[in-house]
Amino acid sequence: MKTDALIFDIDGTLWDSCEAVRASWQQSLRSRYGCFGSPSLEQVRSIMGLTPDEIADKLFSRFGAHAREVFDTLSEDECAYLAVHGAALYPGVSETLPLLAARVPLFIVSNCQKGYLEALFASTGFGAYFTDARSAGMTGLDKAGNLRALLREYAPESAVFVGDTRGDEDSARAAGCRFVHAAYGFGDAAAPDAVIHHFGELLSLLDNREEASHV
Repeated sequence: MKTDALIFDIDGTLWDSCEAVRASWQQSLRSRYGCFGSPSLEQVRSIMGLTPDEIADKLFSRFGAHAREVFDTLSEDECAYLAVHGAALYPGVSETLPLLAARVPLFIVSNCQKGYLEALFASTGFGAYFTDARSAGMTGLDKAGNLRALLREYAPESAVFVGDTRGDEDSARAAGCRFVHAAYGFGDAAAPDAVIHHFGELLSLLDNREEASHV
């Protein structure tokens, strides 16, 4: 697959932060609100890729009108926790990113909250590999909007967005971008341009080798 830019989602693509997020939320709910019924690991997995308003409504509606306020507080604590403790990187990410960065510009576009990207970079040192990184929390734009803005600014001719969910695929199509489905992540895809089952397969895709999983 010929490309002059690779754009990545975070959760379900670069790392699985579900267990770390669950632990952080549990800690914050107990210390800040005296609550011992924090969301389960399955519930945390179910909201990966959603917007803050969607997450607040789905998991924290018991707080009524304060649901978004509670979620925003937990999100701040979560970023501080991840910056120190990190999360589970998918196999091949650490080894493959520097090889990819040596060949094409790398970018991140995510629906995550403000501070989450900084936590990723603080815990992994990956910031050196990315030309730019944008999130809904930073810009106020959804994933498709951030993709469009990034493509306008950097003007790649054949950018590829790598993500794990149908929402990622829809955002890529809305921005006029090709889509590679990270099938090891949280979701599925309808008609991706290619599929990878291991992060390292991106190198094969760039080389157009037969072992890449095309659809």
